[in-house]
Amino acid sequence: MSMTDLFEASAQRLGAAPLIDFLGRQYSYAETKDGADRVACGLRKLGYGPGDRIGLFLPNVPHYVAAYYGILKLGATVVNFSPLYSVEELAAQVADSQTRLLFTLSASALLPTALSVLRASSLERLVVGSIAGALPAAKSLFYRWFRSAEVTPRPHDDDRVTAFSALIANDGACPMPTIDPTRDLALIQYTGGTTGSPKGAMLTHANLSANARQVSWLDPENGKVMDRVLGALPMFHVFANTCVLNRTVATGGEIVMLPRFDAGQVLAAIERTRATALPGVPTMYRALIDHPRMARTDFSSLRHCISGGAPLPPELKDRFERATGATLIEGYGLSESSGVVSCNPYAGSQRPGTIGQPIPGTRVRLVDKEDATRPAPADEPGEIVVAGPQIMQGYWHRPDADETTFCHDADGVRWLRTGDVGTIDADGFIRIVDRLKDMIAVGGFKVFPSEIERVLYHHPAVREALVIGLPSDYRGESPHAYVTLSADADVTGEALKAWLNPQLGKHERVDEVVVRLTLPKTMIGKLSRKDLIAELMVEGVG
Repeated sequence: MSMTDLFEASAQRLGAAPLIDFLGRQYSYAETKDGADRVACGLRKLGYGPGDRIGLFLPNVPHYVAAYYGILKLGATVVNFSPLYSVEELAAQVADSQTRLLFTLSASALLPTALSVLRASSLERLVVGSIAGALPAAKSLFYRWFRSAEVTPRPHDDDRVTAFSALIANDGACPMPTIDPTRDLALIQYTGGTTGSPKGAMLTHANLSANARQVSWLDPENGKVMDRVLGALPMFHVFANTCVLNRTVATGGEIVMLPRFDAGQVLAAIERTRATALPGVPTMYRALIDHPRMARTDFSSLRHCISGGAPLPPELKDRFERATGATLIEGYGLSESSGVVSCNPYAGSQRPGTIGQPIPGTRVRLVDKEDATRPAPADEPGEIVVAGPQIMQGYWHRPDADETTFCHDADGVRWLRTGDVGTIDADGFIRIVDRLKDMIAVGGFKVFPSEIERVLYHHPAVREALVIGLPSDYRGESPHAYVTLSADADVTGEALKAWLNPQLGKHERVDEVVVRLTLPKTMIGKLSRKDLIAELMVEGVG
């Protein structure tokens, strides 16, 4: 099934029913379909078509949904970019994906970055929307009058910049290509894979539509009650793409969309809209519990909250469930799996501390940690590998990476290697016990130590650098940097931290930079993260 067929079926069936509630302004399925049609025709008029990569550099705003489905209707491929990216990070992924056009907003946090990339890369065009135009009338005036400092005026002197309003100034009627669900790429989702720098996971229409339906089938009340899903997770993240956007469209529900996560706004939105579901990461649930409004919030409408992106501490699950009366359910997935691989049951017995059981149509098994062609030894942890209709086709322009990312069993079945080590009990519940990869899970985001180290090495005083993740009550893990200094260098760890963090994305910023006399090395002289972590454990750090 193509993503366009999934979207069209719901739009035709539901028509005037609400799909999006954006801070009080509602958009129906019919309105959203009209917007997507107009985006597709506007892009076609500009010369874009099947196979082109078109990027979304957007927070959670209605423009995202219209652009997302409009790009897919055109037969083009969506490329998701985090609004937290620096110029360098955005430029690198635009170049790697060969993105031709980029959607963004006229906000000071986004537009200057997008313009810098437009001027210094192969990017051909920006389409710039206004968040004020998506708000209810009263809030739109408030945004313009009192928060004008947050909005950068759209430049009129560059003909490569098109207003979103101008792009959709058409009737939405134009020829659209036929989509081949199993062949045509719907999304390039950047991820670290199992090692190294970010790589683009290639997800077809069939991958995404399958995962949306797999997730919807987990809920025993699917189709019996109206879903009203609170969308505070960022849409550019694969977790939200499947569990907030695509799954809600598949079930005919409504998305209560917030531009970003703010605990007070989330609690207010739950009461105002009578939200039934809240997908999130553990950091979000902890922030809600700690908010003073929590105790006086009416949670009677909330049924299920899906936690992913990072391990869910059992004590956090217990506190949240006691405070809300809702069920907090831990699941697991990857960008390479379109979002979801396994989940604890919505109803019935859960196993706290596990990532649940494989979702419908998904197979999970364990292979030897040293040799993925062999099964894991009996009664020992092994690397988790996955097969199913939601598994990516491979990495964009990285056939070399595919060789180590997939393995095949004796029957020729292709399995995705997750890089996570775990166990599977007799009832099929999966427990992650370790990670093969060095990536740091920060509040649901993956942070690459080598990228932070690369920046550190630009400082003239830094001789050696290692970045590791240490446990954090709030973010799950936080990056910590350890360095040695060049001869005669005189700089403190605090000074290095103050220099480093402004050059990083918000989720990448380190909690500390520690200056040491030496850093551990392997026998062949390579810096060793594993040995550094072992030393810190002996010292009682983390």
